[in-house]
Amino acid sequence: MAISYSDSGVDVTRGYKAVELMKKHVKETYDENVLGDLGSFGGFYDISGEKIEEPVLVAGCDGVGTKLKYAFITGKHDTVGIDAVAMCVNDIVCQGARPLFFLDYFATGKLDPEKVASVVKGVADGCKISGCALIGGETAEMPSFYTDGEYDMAGFAVGIVDKKKVINGKNVKVGDCLIGLESSGVHSNGFSLIRKLFGETESDVNAYDERLGKTIGEALLTPTRIYVKTILSLMQKVELKGVAHITGGGFIENIPRVFPENIGCEIYKGSYKLSPLFEIIKEKSQLKDEQLYNTFNMGIGMVLVVGEDDKEKTLKELEKLGEKAHVIGKTIAGKGVVLK
Repeated sequence: MAISYSDSGVDVTRGYKAVELMKKHVKETYDENVLGDLGSFGGFYDISGEKIEEPVLVAGCDGVGTKLKYAFITGKHDTVGIDAVAMCVNDIVCQGARPLFFLDYFATGKLDPEKVASVVKGVADGCKISGCALIGGETAEMPSFYTDGEYDMAGFAVGIVDKKKVINGKNVKVGDCLIGLESSGVHSNGFSLIRKLFGETESDVNAYDERLGKTIGEALLTPTRIYVKTILSLMQKVELKGVAHITGGGFIENIPRVFPENIGCEIYKGSYKLSPLFEIIKEKSQLKDEQLYNTFNMGIGMVLVVGEDDKEKTLKELEKLGEKAHVIGKTIAGKGVVLK
């Protein structure tokens, strides 16, 4: 008796339907540099028209992590794709790179065409926000490998920057100003702890919280803020000596990554007001500040390093760009992050 591929749990027709459903969203991200169409073995992107003296490509890869659990529980799948894009493009823009294109990877046990199309819609939304094209990806059906109804996803972004405009932290010096850009929430980090604090049953996630003004699930699924256009605009007006994306490891791990050797920083915890979500996290976890700031973004998604002379100009420009920005600290002689 013959055993077909579908007998093993893989139905290629579901894959075909998923591609048809996602095509519209993908094509909305295309620009004049995208060559070919969805379905080719590789994605093509023409950079011959870039007016850059010394073009340097900058790449980043990341995933959404266990935040996906809340998408599974709520049945809301159209925002986690934004997270996948944000985690990658926010990284590469820290080097001053403008995102060109994005690739996504989606894997599940049994392909649900409508669900994967919803996820890819989020990816396309993230690409449009950051100004890059979604030129390809992979959708994998892996029977018995994932729990029913669950999936994993990751992404890969490539950007471009002129070599002389790369942001690399080499000009950071003692006394420089640290400016924090507010986050949209927890973003996509620390969710293994978040799930222990808030729970992961339907009743936990659907519970309404007065302080948040929404359900727990709605608050935690708020997609990661994308800072690409802000950073690219700002670097035309002021010297950005360093840019740190506050992801896993929080302030403690990420901010020092943009400093030269023997430079650290002071962070003023009272320089901005914690949102209700982070107040709740603080209360539920009972963690010390050093642990909180080494796990979560604590309401700050990006940290910019600028000279003291550029502080006021930077703040004004950020206000024009619609960012909520705060002076959160300064660089000092030494190493690491000192919370004050």
